[in-house]
Amino acid sequence: MAKSAYKRILLKVSGEVLAGDQSFGIEPKFLHAMADQIAEVAKSGIQVAIVIGAGNIFRGMAVAAKGGDRVTSDLMGMLGTVINSLALGDAIEQKGLKVKVYSNVPMETVADTFTARDANLALSDGYVVVCAGGTGSPFFTTDTAAALKAIELRCDVLLKGTKVDGVYSEDPKKNPEAKRFETISHEEVIAKDLRVMDTAAFALARDNGLPIIVYALDDKEGLKGVLAGRAKSTRVG
Repeated sequence: MAKSAYKRILLKVSGEVLAGDQSFGIEPKFLHAMADQIAEVAKSGIQVAIVIGAGNIFRGMAVAAKGGDRVTSDLMGMLGTVINSLALGDAIEQKGLKVKVYSNVPMETVADTFTARDANLALSDGYVVVCAGGTGSPFFTTDTAAALKAIELRCDVLLKGTKVDGVYSEDPKKNPEAKRFETISHEEVIAKDLRVMDTAAFALARDNGLPIIVYALDDKEGLKGVLAGRAKSTRVG
């Protein structure tokens, strides 16, 4: 692949991408397609950390909105991210790479407990690092966890893979005339309430000078194309 400007990246993946054509669970075809993209980038020498959501398994906010306890719901969502992280970590390992799965929810028999010190050393040693368990606290999304981990792990950029090819002025599925931004500041995204990620994630990125690239997960150029600047995307910051 073409030389990337980034040496260390954090990739935020939605849990839904692992479900593929299903509404629930993990579809091996899509799991390995994602792992292939990550492995190709990692083998080129770029250090890769990953945070994955759990929307294919459990949506805590949806349950809380219907009367469920928010803290309990968020804890269940964190456990869902552990399942996805173990699956993706195993799939990447099958591509011939070293992988370490860390969890912000301590569970020693399942994954290493996350510390920035250990995870930074693992990245420097050539491991792909998968961070599970969100922030480890309720009321924070995996988007916020991704921004936090990117900062803790000294990543050059946070990549957010979504269903659309960037940040738009409004939902392009509802309004085909919506404008796609090539670049936009953190402040503008927050002020315009452009919800491709939650506000807390953008604010954290803004306050720490972390750029975010938003791209479509189904872009034919894949992750390597995004890093090489060939795929459509929006750079925030």
